[in-house]
Amino acid sequence: MSSSSPVDAPSHVLELLSRLHKVSLEQEAAIDKTGKVFSATVIGDFEDKLPDKDATAEFDKLMLDKFIALDEDKCQFVYQLINAMGATNVVEAGTSFGVSTIYLALAVAKTKAATGKPGTVIATEKEPEKAKIARDYWKECGSVVENEIDLREGDLLETLKENLPEVDLLLLDIWSKLALPTLKTVQPRLRHGAVVLTDNTISGAQGYADLLAYLREPRNSFRNMTLPFTNGFEMSVYLPENK
Repeated sequence: MSSSSPVDAPSHVLELLSRLHKVSLEQEAAIDKTGKVFSATVIGDFEDKLPDKDATAEFDKLMLDKFIALDEDKCQFVYQLINAMGATNVVEAGTSFGVSTIYLALAVAKTKAATGKPGTVIATEKEPEKAKIARDYWKECGSVVENEIDLREGDLLETLKENLPEVDLLLLDIWSKLALPTLKTVQPRLRHGAVVLTDNTISGAQGYADLLAYLREPRNSFRNMTLPFTNGFEMSVYLPENK
């Protein structure tokens, strides 16, 4: 981890994050020569090469032991943004092995301490083995991370239907086909000024076409900007007139 990192955390947490990001980059490079894995592209390749098999199921099997974590600079940006917003209720759609969740938890803990407001990081993961490994990493970090996370296992379109607080920030880092249904599930609980962040919206624009069309339709009340991170990082601010 660079000495210029904005993340305020114990040294063992920073060292763990640095190690996990390194593993993630190595795994992505092994899967795709571009160094980035996009669900729509990989699933499309399976459809071409294995026409007799379920391409989505094959993709899920490939990803079972892969980190594919949110890029380190994007994680640091989200950490900074949470602190700047004073956000305390964050939803992460697509937790995987829980690397980016560590940043979310550290930031939420910091804003809770500064503001005195309650809050939590609601994380989502459908694969039990990934959820178990994520919990192990959070335990390794200690209470500063572990105590801030509510991990909901299973189909996130079901687990996010109920018991959501008013949400300050939603991070979408999932299979692109799930992104819009997830947003629509969480949207009724977004506060005025809530931020939705979506990864890889330049290189993954085709897979995210329905989501981006929805976000950019003015009547849906989002104001959007594609941030100049590698492969794009969409920042959408929710500004409904009647909320």
